[in-house]
Amino acid sequence: MTTSALEVPDGLNGLAVAATSLGDVRGEEGFFHYRQYDATVLARTRGFEDVWFLFAEGRLPDASEAAAFRGAIAAERVVPDQLRPLIAAAAAAPAAPLARLKTVLAASAPALGLSPLVDLDPASRATQALRISALAPAVLAALHRATRGLPSIEPDPTLGHVASYLYETTGERPSAAAVRALEQYLTLTIDHGFNASTFTARVVASTGADLSDVIVAAIGALAGPLHGGAPSRALDALDAIGTADRAGAYVRSEIAAGRRIMGFGHPVYRAPDPRSTLLREVALGLGGELVDRAVEVETVILETLAELKPDRALPSNVEYYAGVVMATLGLPREMFTPTFAVSRIVGWCAHAVEQAAVGKIIRPASLYVGPTVERG
Repeated sequence: MTTSALEVPDGLNGLAVAATSLGDVRGEEGFFHYRQYDATVLARTRGFEDVWFLFAEGRLPDASEAAAFRGAIAAERVVPDQLRPLIAAAAAAPAAPLARLKTVLAASAPALGLSPLVDLDPASRATQALRISALAPAVLAALHRATRGLPSIEPDPTLGHVASYLYETTGERPSAAAVRALEQYLTLTIDHGFNASTFTARVVASTGADLSDVIVAAIGALAGPLHGGAPSRALDALDAIGTADRAGAYVRSEIAAGRRIMGFGHPVYRAPDPRSTLLREVALGLGGELVDRAVEVETVILETLAELKPDRALPSNVEYYAGVVMATLGLPREMFTPTFAVSRIVGWCAHAVEQAAVGKIIRPASLYVGPTVERG
């Protein structure tokens, strides 16, 4: 049986392409949720591992479950010996950090014992999702240090997931304030609707491929500047502006040239981005010259955009303060998007597991708009 193709908007904008119980974004309300919970409330009140458990199990853990889950994650953070030569080779290659991460994870299936999703039962899918999600930040940290000629740092099983990532990346024990700031950011970025990379993950998962294939494909989508490169670009724009007294002229010049103001506006949100609201609070809690300047510049940019684009809401988005927070924590700019990725991998895996349970390959129709066909 065939069905007629429907005309759809560019980019599938607003078109529902699958059902999910993992969460949703309500752009008009300035709200998003993970399962039945307000995502920003979770970021304020829960640790990263608790929210990870929610995605994996469908509920928040009790105290004993939380401890066991943290232990399971810690056990999977050790980089397998088989991957260490590849990490050294990838670190020596002239590539961006996200490309290096993608290279190592692409070869991780044998070392992690990953199998095609189509061949696994639900429990095995969940186990393998935890395994690759736990390993990814350790690989990223090892790559980061190797590119600087520094030895990798073995994970400390007594540290939480986010604290361990900071420790393995910087070589220094992070403060509780630094851990909590990054933890709140990463909790906010586990999932955010059917964005390009999440949709990519679900498409690949629908083919029955293994989770390394799923994650590598999703990272490829995230690598596009229109999707994952915004935090560093927003900070670049803040550097270009300098002080708040120059912000208005900068915005006018960029708008006149037909360019976007990085860190402002969102394809879904019309109300303020709730992630940006919380990250602004996180940034203010950290303090410092960069944070003070970012707040002052933001005020002028919002005023100027409201004047120039009165019919279009262009609130600050998550990328504006994400860059400020990560820079304040000492993460280099080239690590912003990869750090985002190691959080989003948890969400991608949850979507992959959910899609695999559907058991049907994603195979949409296209709408042919070429020359009239002449049949012989």
